[in-house]
Amino acid sequence: MAELRLGPLLRYVDGSSATFWVETSRPCTAEVRCADGARGAARTFQVAGHHYALVPVTGLTPGTVSSYEVLLDKNPVWPLPDSPFPPSVVRAPGEEAAVRVTFGSCRWAAPPADEKDPVGPDALDSLAARIAADPDGERPDVLLLLGDQVYADEVSKATRQWIAARRGLADPPGNQVADYEEYTRLYYESWLDPEIRWLLSTVPSCMIFDDHDVIDDWNTSAAWLADMRATPWWRERVLSGLMSYWVHQHLGNLSPRELSDDPLYAAVRETPDGTDVLRAFAAQADIEPASVRWSYRRDFGRTRVLMLDTRGARVLEEQNRAMLDPGEAEWLREQALDAAGSYDHLLIGTSLPWLLPPLVHHAEAWNAALCRGERGARWARFGEYLRRRADLEHWAAFPESFQALTALIAEAGSGTDAPATVCVLSGDVHHAYVAEPSWPDTGPDARVLQLTCSPVHNSIPLSIRLGFRFGWSGLGRALGHRFARHGGRAHPPVDWRRTGGPWFGNQLMTLTLRGRSASLRLEQARAVRGGGSRLRTVEESALTPQ
Repeated sequence: MAELRLGPLLRYVDGSSATFWVETSRPCTAEVRCADGARGAARTFQVAGHHYALVPVTGLTPGTVSSYEVLLDKNPVWPLPDSPFPPSVVRAPGEEAAVRVTFGSCRWAAPPADEKDPVGPDALDSLAARIAADPDGERPDVLLLLGDQVYADEVSKATRQWIAARRGLADPPGNQVADYEEYTRLYYESWLDPEIRWLLSTVPSCMIFDDHDVIDDWNTSAAWLADMRATPWWRERVLSGLMSYWVHQHLGNLSPRELSDDPLYAAVRETPDGTDVLRAFAAQADIEPASVRWSYRRDFGRTRVLMLDTRGARVLEEQNRAMLDPGEAEWLREQALDAAGSYDHLLIGTSLPWLLPPLVHHAEAWNAALCRGERGARWARFGEYLRRRADLEHWAAFPESFQALTALIAEAGSGTDAPATVCVLSGDVHHAYVAEPSWPDTGPDARVLQLTCSPVHNSIPLSIRLGFRFGWSGLGRALGHRFARHGGRAHPPVDWRRTGGPWFGNQLMTLTLRGRSASLRLEQARAVRGGGSRLRTVEESALTPQ
């Protein structure tokens, strides 16, 4: 009999349909039945000996909430017997409902309950506990997980022991993930956590990768990529990373219509084992990144979300470096400007912050000038060394892309049909802050904000705390201007100031969007006496007139 190995994950949801992701122990038909009569079924597909299904459910009624069960070959497998959690539900949004968007990034898998957590309580665990304690209370309408959902290069003690038993650690990549099977172990470890499993079964999620989903500083530069391709283990790592991302994260980002129109999804499902088909796709995506689009758009009522691939879509040639290749940049522009006036809030999800602390921004722009050879070959070599050592590869390290995104945000936020807010949602930098830009001339009509929130569950070294605090300081800003002058960099097209933070801890941000009003809440996970954790509000503010 087929068993539920992982999931269910509630992924795409709109007013009438939803998709549910599962992994099973053997081939079978997965079925989802909602209490209100909506249902759907799908046959599993196979990749590298693992069996998955993405079950589309239709017939939902807007504005309703319905519990559901999962069956494999007609046998009920979810909810789990004796589950301590309330029933998993799917909430079909109504026309006028407020939209709550909770986001964050960088979640290192939590250890088992009987082990001490070296990085403190998990913010998603804490969110799950709060929702479970009051299932009819406030909850997110969607979780935006902005990268580093798994850490292929920083595995847990348990996974390290599992890898050592499987192949030993003497040969590269040592105790890092080497192939698809080891990636499946990361997802199994992360998503089988009881609180996380239940949370992802009852709150829809949108995901995008960042570097640690493959390796730290993935696609930093052309020289970095050449060095990686020269190693004997890199090809298997990157292909497995892209394959596992497509299976575990990307498919669930798509709507039922997009899934039905996806030729790769059809090809994988039509073959007894889709490994070779998916591997060929991943190889093409690695060699020609512009051949695939990982970015996507989601609309939640009058809130538009554009999730950007800022890792795989890069142009790395030093003289033409870009965060987004031309096709991706054009797609972003089309989606941001499509049907002006049809949305009240534009959210741009990019794992890497657009607006950094001024010192960091100017240092990255200066470094980009050095690496491009503007101060000579000797400085260029030093610049490449520094870029890798200091992780100088955010939007500021791609100056033309930074300027293009700044111009697009201003254009999308201007005019009589402008949205009330344009918010750039980011993670990566292991702290949280709010930054607000100002234009030298007349700025956009919308309120524009950089909202950065990470980690969900990871360490915050003292160097990060001190470095980023200094980066926001007046002295740090002045030092950054000196870097810019040395690199011959022009002043950025906008200034910006920090209006919230920096905050350090395992944390989540939530945007509540109702009509043209918007408010923001930052919550941190805090351990409680007797075990467990809870979310504590450390900042709450209105972003627009209520």
